Amino acid sequence: MNFAFPWPYSQGEWLAWGAAAFTILLGFVAMFAPRLTLRALRLATMEGRPDPLMASRAQLGGFYIGVGLSAILFAQPLIYLTLGLSWAFAAFGCLVSMMSDRGSTLRNWLGLVLMLVLAALPLAFALGFVP
Repeated sequence: MNFAFPWPYSQGEWLAWGAAAFTILLGFVAMFAPRLTLRALRLATMEGRPDPLMASRAQLGGFYIGVGLSAILFAQPLIYLTLGLSWAFAAFGCLVSMMSDRGSTLRNWLGLVLMLVLAALPLAFALGFVP
């Protein structure tokens, strides 16, 4: 079995690939700079408690890297659909928080827009809106 890197060919595939690459980048930041990630999310660690660092590295970093790499290496529309739906549900969670927790701040709105863009790019390709 030969393994070849599946390079994107169409405009839609490049958009989906870009969202996957950005997801991987976010994952590497969360994995290798967890304190920076937690500070960006406005979360804090307690002295002597490494639990939040593990959560940042594993649940954010590892998961984002795994999903993004899967999308890039397999280059299948259904995996790009998974990536897009994951970002769409993250955006939905952001909306729920904004409505339930009175979290309607500029920072949360910017995060919501970023999540919607990261959802729209792979979904547009996977659903055939952009060939």
